[in-house]
Amino acid sequence: MALRRALHFVFKVGDRAKTATFYRDVLGMKILRHEEFEEGCKATCNGPYDGKWSKTMVGFGPEDDHFVAELTYNYGVGEYHLGNDFLGLTLQSSKAVGNAKRLGWPLTEVEDALYLTQAPGGYPFYIVDKEQPASDPVQKVCLGVSDLQRSTHYWTTLLGMKVIERNEEKKTVLMGFADSQCKLELQDISGTVDHGTAFGRIAFSCPREQLPDLEALMKKENQKILTPLVSLDTPGKATVEVVILADPDGHEICFVGDEAFRQLSMVDPKGNELLDKAMDEDKSDEWFAKHNRQKAAA
Repeated sequence: MALRRALHFVFKVGDRAKTATFYRDVLGMKILRHEEFEEGCKATCNGPYDGKWSKTMVGFGPEDDHFVAELTYNYGVGEYHLGNDFLGLTLQSSKAVGNAKRLGWPLTEVEDALYLTQAPGGYPFYIVDKEQPASDPVQKVCLGVSDLQRSTHYWTTLLGMKVIERNEEKKTVLMGFADSQCKLELQDISGTVDHGTAFGRIAFSCPREQLPDLEALMKKENQKILTPLVSLDTPGKATVEVVILADPDGHEICFVGDEAFRQLSMVDPKGNELLDKAMDEDKSDEWFAKHNRQKAAA
């Protein structure tokens, strides 16, 4: 399944300004594109919310050959409840470690040359304190599962990933579509997976022609399909087709047609400017303060 690519992980963010500081100034990522939407996404990209929201793609380089983060911000929602589903994103960058120390961003050394930090909202990030590679610094995303054998079967047999490494002691399995891509690590948490309200989504691309077959396979295997094959429009940009699945623990998985997505995901040179403009124009915090109210906690 080398034609399938790991693309991004979706994070819900309550504080867009602090989040931008973390990704831009601490990690050293770039704003790849920024889009504003007046109503909720047909494929619930922004979660189960109908109102105005924004999507900001951030990464160390273009999504063609980098795994990036999709930051979804729902106007009016100030915070989300974390579960035990997302266990961390690992990247390699001594520069990011230096940035964090310089800016006073909390870091905890958990192993030799490995630091744990948190993005706003509490999402765990692990930073390997080694020189940032010329290729993608993002190494893996780790998700919690309740039955490692069952989940490994789902991701390998049904979705086509290959197992790269098993660690019996840590109860983990590392897998991926290709050695050159960001990997997915599953860790057995020996209990029920709680997605909270902050639950994310991991996205992959595949040739568009594979989408109907993928959906048919999941139906045949009685697996959960959250959103059957649907077209998603972005004003002024390419229309993409997606199928949204859920693995045995309810982790959301998006498969998008690769051809159109490569057009949609082209880096927008104005991305940084558009994000800053949206944050400047976002008066929601002032409105809630003026009316002695707080943004909703999801």
